[in-house]
Amino acid sequence: MKKVTAGRDYLGNLAPEFAAANDDVLFAQLWANEEALSPKQRSMITISALMGAGILDESLKSHLEMGKENGITKKEIVAMVTQLAFYTGWPKGWAVFAMVAEIYQEEETAKDHAGLFGLGELLDDPAHFSGNVYVKDILDFNYPMIADQVTFEPGCINNYHIHAAGQILLVTDGAGWYQEEGKPAQKLHVGDIVKIPGGVKHWHGAAKNSYFSHLALEDWSKGQPEWLERISEEEYNALEEE
Repeated sequence: MKKVTAGRDYLGNLAPEFAAANDDVLFAQLWANEEALSPKQRSMITISALMGAGILDESLKSHLEMGKENGITKKEIVAMVTQLAFYTGWPKGWAVFAMVAEIYQEEETAKDHAGLFGLGELLDDPAHFSGNVYVKDILDFNYPMIADQVTFEPGCINNYHIHAAGQILLVTDGAGWYQEEGKPAQKLHVGDIVKIPGGVKHWHGAAKNSYFSHLALEDWSKGQPEWLERISEEEYNALEEE
C-alpha cells in the first residue's frame, strides 16, 4: 500500500497531532497490516461504514478512489452499493452511485470483461473487424473442435462471413448483435446461445455502448471462414436506434 500523507497535506498546520495519527497510525499501521485484512477488504469495510453513517462527502469519494486502486472492480462496487442501499437508505445509494459513476465509468476497459478465461490477445485484423477485439484460445487446432473466447470493445463488429461447418456462440458478457443475411438482427445478452448452421452468411459484434464477449465453438475441418463485406455504419446505427 502506498504511503498516505492526506492528514499532513490538509491538516498539518492546523491539527498536527490529528494529522500524525491519521497518517502514522490509521494508515501506516492499521491499513498496512495485510495479515489480518487485505487493502481491498479494508476499503470495502470503510466504504460501507461511511455510507452507513451518511458521510457522503469528499472523504467517501477518496475512499472509493482508494478502493478502486486496491482492486475493487466496477461490478463489485455496484453490488456493494446496491445491497447497502437496502440497509442504509435508498437516497444514500443514489448519492454514492453518482460518485461511483464518476470514478469508474470513464475508465472501463476490456480487462473488466475478461470473463472466466481471461482477456486474451488483441487481434490485429482491421480488414475483418471494425474495432478492437481480443481472442483467448481455449481449445486449439489439436482438438476436433476449436473454442475461443472473443471480446469486442463497444461498437466493434465483424464482417459478414460464412463457416462451412457452422458455429455456436455462447454469450458470456455484455450486449451485442447477431444477424443473418436477409433476416432481422437479434440483440444478444449474457446466457444467449446462437446456433449457426454451416453455409449461413452472418455477422456479430458488440452493441454501441457495451462490451460483448462470447465463446465461439466451431469445426474447422472444412476450412477457414469465408470473409465477406461489412454492414455500413448507417445500418449499424439504425439497429442501435430501434
